[in-house]
Amino acid sequence: MKQLVVLGSTGSIGTQTLEVARRHKDLFKVLALSCGHNVELFREQLKEFAPKYAACADEKDAAALSKEFPGTGFSYGIDGLCALASLSECDVVVNALLGMMGLAPTFAAVKAKKDIAFANKETLVAGGKLLTDAVKESGIKLLPVDSEHSAIFQCMNASPNPVKKILLTASGGPFRGYTKEQLKGVTKAQALKHPNWSMGAKITIDSATMMNKGLEIIEASLLFDVAPDNIEVYVHPQSVVHSAVEFADGAVIAQMGTPDMKLPIAYALSYPKRLDNISESLDLFAIKDLTFEKPDLSVFKCLDIAYKAIKAGHKYQVVMNAANEECVAAFLNDKIGFTDIADTIEKVIGENSWADIRSLDDIFETERLSREKAKELIGKQG
Repeated sequence: MKQLVVLGSTGSIGTQTLEVARRHKDLFKVLALSCGHNVELFREQLKEFAPKYAACADEKDAAALSKEFPGTGFSYGIDGLCALASLSECDVVVNALLGMMGLAPTFAAVKAKKDIAFANKETLVAGGKLLTDAVKESGIKLLPVDSEHSAIFQCMNASPNPVKKILLTASGGPFRGYTKEQLKGVTKAQALKHPNWSMGAKITIDSATMMNKGLEIIEASLLFDVAPDNIEVYVHPQSVVHSAVEFADGAVIAQMGTPDMKLPIAYALSYPKRLDNISESLDLFAIKDLTFEKPDLSVFKCLDIAYKAIKAGHKYQVVMNAANEECVAAFLNDKIGFTDIADTIEKVIGENSWADIRSLDDIFETERLSREKAKELIGKQG
């Protein structure tokens, strides 16, 4: 039985991870859970799974819950997350945290030599080669939970041969086919209405701007050691082909399935085995049509920015990611418009002589400065 630490258990990926654990109680034991501010849902999870350890974002929430659940050891903040990620009893750390919050706990898990099932793409984007080198040195498994990277991982497991190209699919989000002029007038409500997936607000906006796919290009390049020029994005509105891999001989292997995150979650948790009854069977007769389009980089500028960032170097990935988090938060708080997100990120990248990244401290310092610059530019727009 695998002992799981689920970081971010009240979010979309976290709740679905617990659903997989619930279906397969003979295979998984929930050792620890963490939450941000959704204390009510967290309380229900603590009642059901009775974890040995737990962490909250706030000290007050941890203190209050510790009185309700005396059998669970509580901690809080980043230190609490890192402590959970380092637990000696743990077999797999599920990183379902939002944004840069996941970086320090991931490094803590690597240092403790714990396998990581990660849905927190920002961790890999910001951690860059520092993280992938640490993973290689530790000998742990870094198991992708994102549907696209899980698909690539599954395809590569089907063949030990060299990869020629990664075909990374994207739904296109709610604004597929829009022009630059049309994007200027879109609303927050429109941007939060994804056609295929149910996700948190931040990742839903990232999908609408296609920054989500930009982050995934960087993630795929680092995770699978493939040059960014050999990663092509295919807009695939049906979200049935989750991604594909082309091999040296021209053969293309794709992973297909219904749009259900429980499948990649379960595969990461049970790897290399597959679990029964995780997702609905795919009915290709009902779907009938599978279509693919090229993304327009002049319209969805975030995708173009991401390609440039990975080619420019690690520090630009950190700057881009931090600026994007600030811009998305500003958009969700009605401080900037939709197209201002990409424009502001581009300005942040170009408005400073960013220092090279040599350590984890350098990442955090670059992130801090990037956020300050983004906030400054956002304030000028307001």
